[in-house]
Amino acid sequence: MVQQINYKRPYLYGYQIDIIDCPARYTVTEASTKVGKTASHIIWLFEQALQCKANQSVWWIAPSIGQAKIAYDRMKVQITNKDLFKSNDTNRTITLITGGKIEFKTGENPDSLYGDDVYAAVFDEFTRAREGAWFALRSTITSTRGKIKFIGNVRGKKNWGYLLGQKAKQGLDDYAYFKITAYDAAAAGMKTKDGRDFIEEIEDAKKDLPENVFRELYLAEPSDDGANPFGLAHISQCTFPMSQMPVQCYGVDLAKSFDYTVVIGLDKNCNVCYFDRWQGDWRQTIQKLKDLENKPICIDSTGVGDPIGEEVARFKDVELMRFTSTSKQQMMEGLALKIQKREITFPSGIITDELENFEFEYTRSGVRYSAPNGLHDDCVCALALAVHKYKNAGTGVYSII
Repeated sequence: MVQQINYKRPYLYGYQIDIIDCPARYTVTEASTKVGKTASHIIWLFEQALQCKANQSVWWIAPSIGQAKIAYDRMKVQITNKDLFKSNDTNRTITLITGGKIEFKTGENPDSLYGDDVYAAVFDEFTRAREGAWFALRSTITSTRGKIKFIGNVRGKKNWGYLLGQKAKQGLDDYAYFKITAYDAAAAGMKTKDGRDFIEEIEDAKKDLPENVFRELYLAEPSDDGANPFGLAHISQCTFPMSQMPVQCYGVDLAKSFDYTVVIGLDKNCNVCYFDRWQGDWRQTIQKLKDLENKPICIDSTGVGDPIGEEVARFKDVELMRFTSTSKQQMMEGLALKIQKREITFPSGIITDELENFEFEYTRSGVRYSAPNGLHDDCVCALALAVHKYKNAGTGVYSII
């Protein structure tokens, strides 16, 4: 006996309807964060599953298992009548009473995606996934001529997802392109989860985030991978002679391999007022750090930095900061924000040279900040550590240039 389901589509904003009702076989949507792209495409995939017969599948593909599980859990919540389906949390599958199946998969291992027939698919956060997952997914719809909807934030221009979006912009080969900014969502009447106008959150984010990060996450405007995260014009606007005021706090980046140890001090207005850079043995480095004025210090403790920092901490107010991919990203974005708001100054020379050469690029695990091959970033790291210490010191005094 054929099971019947009475279905009424949930409320959607106009820009969401335009995407999920688009007749193109492939839609590529580059969108701001939190504008409802996931929720609308969960609805679309459910509607595609309703058209499937027993043992026919539709897929949700995400870059990682964790992201796939988020969509799987949201799908279970959005299907309000729990009698319409059975779920398997281990395999992340939802089977409707009509026999159609919705599977939530990861693109981490593209080889695992080959072999099945798929009748429709959503490729979530495709710009952060492996290109091989797209190749595998394309093969699964060969015999079914299924549709695929790509959704995600932009993340630079040197990735296959950006190139796919450019192809869709041209309207070639049954592709359609959509772009949703946070301002589009606000204009459509979107609210935050706590009921505030979405525009309030956008303006708060604009104040809190570095310009390049805000433009990608909220305006869907890609930056060039490997571009400078601070902005050359912003660096120039913050370049002033060394401050002659007393030191408020220090940031210290310890030498590794062929690098330099760098000490940068900030005054009460967050202006660089002390700078030293050298190569030497650890005994010399420890002594030079002990000789600093007795002010709060943040020292990079990555690698061999721990014993150095612990020794100096016997005599000084020291915070040890271990650089991980996450902590370094946070520190560099904090420094970028200070520079772009013109709340810091530094002298021209080696500091500005390193700031201008510094790069960021997107990886599958996040944003990586570093100097180009063969160049140094010790001054940039020391400056970021000093800014971190300055903020934690709670001075709350900024220079307005």
